[in-house]
Amino acid sequence: MRARPISRDALVEELAELISGRPPAEYVRVAVDGAPAARPEELADELVAPLRLRGRPVVRVSAGDFLRPASLRLEYGRTDPDAFYDDWLDVKALRREVLDASETGRVLPALWDSSIDRAYRAPYEELPPGGVVLVDGTLLLGRGLAFEVSVHLWLSRGALERGTPEGERWKLPAYERYEREADPQRSADVVVRSDHPARLAVLVPDGTGTRGRGGAH
Repeated sequence: MRARPISRDALVEELAELISGRPPAEYVRVAVDGAPAARPEELADELVAPLRLRGRPVVRVSAGDFLRPASLRLEYGRTDPDAFYDDWLDVKALRREVLDASETGRVLPALWDSSIDRAYRAPYEELPPGGVVLVDGTLLLGRGLAFEVSVHLWLSRGALERGTPEGERWKLPAYERYEREADPQRSADVVVRSDHPARLAVLVPDGTGTRGRGGAH
């Protein structure tokens, strides 16, 4: 792959153009995927205003609000990287309550507060045709979740280790497994090298264009 340097503002504008360029009457489900050290939630938040300026209603969702209850999530302990990879995210609930908006027109923005292990009381949000469901999270790809546009914030191993707090370093093997099994550098529509927040670059396969493919994953 070759790297195309890009500023943060230009990245946001390019992604907003890519997303809003989808057919105007269709729902657009967008994943902003990356380890917490890459701060995918910040990029997702930055996309809201430019998408709305382009006439796209947006509902913001964090996959971290769709974790399974502690009794299921922590069945094998609090620091099992394979359980973190396989069992923490409630994939069925995320699909049912968020990604199936094209069938229901309604999105539940948050389901489970893992900090107190209790359900949120969030109401459903109505999303009209042409609306965007903007989901941030980690380990989102390779799970059979349908996204029209997927963005992966890639970190080198060194940057990932440096950016992961000591108490979270037990998750590092899960991120390595994600690279092997989900291969987000190839499966995502847009891959952004994010080692240095002020020096971003879009990773582009040799011989291709610079835009994402915009396919479902």
